[in-house]
Amino acid sequence: MKKILVSVLSLFVLLMMLFGLKNYFSTQTGSGVSSGKVLNLYNWGDYIDPALLKKFTRETGYKVSYETFDSNEAMYTKIKQGGTSYDLTIPSEYMLEKMKKENLLLPLDHSRLTGLKNYDDRFLNQIFDRGNKYSLPYFWGTLGILYNDKFVNAKDIKHWDDLWSTKFRNKIMLIDSARDVLGFTLMTQNKSVNTRSAADLAAAQGKLTTLMPNVKAIVADEIKMYMAQEEAAIAITYSGEAAEAMSNNSHLHYLVPSEGSNLWFDNIVMPRTAKHKNAAYAFLNFMNDPKNAAQNAEYIGYATPNKKAFQMLPKAIRTDQQFYPNAKVVERLQVYDDLGRKWTEKYNDAFLEFKMTQR
Repeated sequence: MKKILVSVLSLFVLLMMLFGLKNYFSTQTGSGVSSGKVLNLYNWGDYIDPALLKKFTRETGYKVSYETFDSNEAMYTKIKQGGTSYDLTIPSEYMLEKMKKENLLLPLDHSRLTGLKNYDDRFLNQIFDRGNKYSLPYFWGTLGILYNDKFVNAKDIKHWDDLWSTKFRNKIMLIDSARDVLGFTLMTQNKSVNTRSAADLAAAQGKLTTLMPNVKAIVADEIKMYMAQEEAAIAITYSGEAAEAMSNNSHLHYLVPSEGSNLWFDNIVMPRTAKHKNAAYAFLNFMNDPKNAAQNAEYIGYATPNKKAFQMLPKAIRTDQQFYPNAKVVERLQVYDDLGRKWTEKYNDAFLEFKMTQR
C-alpha cells in the first residue's frame, strides 16, 4: 500500500512538474497567458516606458505579460501561424493593411474607447485603415539622414542625391530594409515609394548599385549605437533611432530631405485570437490619456499622434522640427502601401542583389 501511495505521489509530482514546464515554455515561446486578470502585449523591443506598465497594473489590476518581436514580418508570422493569445500588438502601416486583408484582426468597438478626441486628425483615417476601424496610432515618424558634423558639412548633405557624392566614400550606414533603401532611391528619380512598375524598380536598383562604394555597412537596430560611437559619418535611419543616437552624441544631426521621405505609423491592433478584451480596452484607454502618452513619447523619442500629449511635452521637444516636422514637410511624405506578396518579393530580391555587391 505504501509503495502504491509513493508511486501515486511520484506520478502526481511528475505531472505537476510537466504542467509547470508546459506553462513555462508556453510563456517563453510567445503563446501568451490565457487566463486570469492579465493583458498579453506583443510589442517591439524597448517600445514603451516600463514605468507605464507598472502604473497600468496598479490602476487597473491587470498584470501585463510583455513579449517582443524585432520585425513586422516576425510578428505577422507568429500571429498568422496561430496558437497565440496576444491581446494587443503593434504593426506598422503596411503590415496592418496585410493583417486586415487576411482577417487576422478584430474591429475596435469605438464606444468602448475614451480619448479619441485627443488625437491629431492628421494621423487618423489613414488609407491603410479608413475610420480607424482596426487600429489606433501609437507613434509616427520619418525616414531621414543622420550625420555627424565632425565629419560632414551640413551644406553637403541636404538631399537624398547628396548620398552619392564621392565625398562620402565608405562613410554611410544604411538601415537593413528593402522598402526604405529602395524607397529613397525611387524618390531621387521622382517615383512613388509604392511603385509597381518593373521598369521603375529596375532603374532604382541600378542607381542604388552605384551607391555601394559609399556604403560602409548595412545594419539594423545597432545603427544608433554605431552612430553614437562615431563608427560612420552618415546613416539612413528612422527618426526615433536618430533621437536616441543624438542623445548620446551632441555632434549628430537628423534631417528629412525637402523632396520628401517616408511617413510611417506604428499602430495598436487587437489580433483575432485575443482573449482578454476588457484588459485590451483598458490599456488602449490608458495609453490614450495625454499624460501617459506624453510620458511614453518622452521616454521613447518618437513622435506622438496624441495632440494633447504633444502640448504637454517640453518646449525643446515640441519645437524640434527634426522630429516634429512642419505641415509643409509632412505633405511631401509618403506612406508605404502593402505591396502584396508578388511585389514585396520583387523589392526584397532587388535589395538582396544590391547587398550582394558589397565587398
